[in-house]
Amino acid sequence: MSTVAVIQARTGSSRLPGKVMADIGGTPMLGRVIDRVSSAQTVDVVVVATTDDPSDDPVDRLARAHGAAVFRGSVFDVLDRFHGALEAFADDDEVVRITADCPFVDPGMIDEVVRLHRSSGADFTANRLPPPAARTVPVGLDVEVTSVGLLRLAWTQAAQPHHREHVMPYLYETPGFSVEVLNLEEDLSALRWTVDTPEDLRAARQLARVAGTVGGWRELVAVVRAHPEIASLNADVMQKSVHVMDERSDLTGRARKD
Repeated sequence: MSTVAVIQARTGSSRLPGKVMADIGGTPMLGRVIDRVSSAQTVDVVVVATTDDPSDDPVDRLARAHGAAVFRGSVFDVLDRFHGALEAFADDDEVVRITADCPFVDPGMIDEVVRLHRSSGADFTANRLPPPAARTVPVGLDVEVTSVGLLRLAWTQAAQPHHREHVMPYLYETPGFSVEVLNLEEDLSALRWTVDTPEDLRAARQLARVAGTVGGWRELVAVVRAHPEIASLNADVMQKSVHVMDERSDLTGRARKD
């Protein structure tokens, strides 16, 4: 059995175009994410799933330069893009979903979620679910795990547009699938380490500058608590709902592309 981490990345973000190429601590954000995900002990292969739009040629080049494989596919049907990225893998292999706008994604956290997935036998495992479910991990450490076979099933069956754009909701919104969630003892959900807006980018750059080589999420929590001015930079930014679609999306609700 193999575990493949698929990092979704494109330059055409609706709120902050080009953010995956933005410099954070001397490295483009996507490069940081690839390097950190590659350090997870449970991950065997890293694939960057980007789009076939020419604007994402730089994403392709950067991903390969950091040692990741690359798959290019649909701009808005990200589930279809994941499906294509997993063509070479078996149904019983594991897939870990990561987004490229999380420059502090933690290898240790990835390992914890993957190991919980294996020990629980759940169909889908994550370290957070969307509201109204309560989360405990900082925004930006999000990890989702399922089997390649179940992702293929979702690709075949998922018809709701947000299921196609956000990849995994079909598995945790459809009755009958078992779901496991890794929760922390302390609620750290007020911490925001993802990059969706200019305010987020300023906060991420400041955190990277102050933290230096500190990398683990627990150490980053200590850094932020010692420097509350960092969290204040993007404290007012609201996380988008999983049901909010990119207004440019051309998804029509079809079950899959034929």
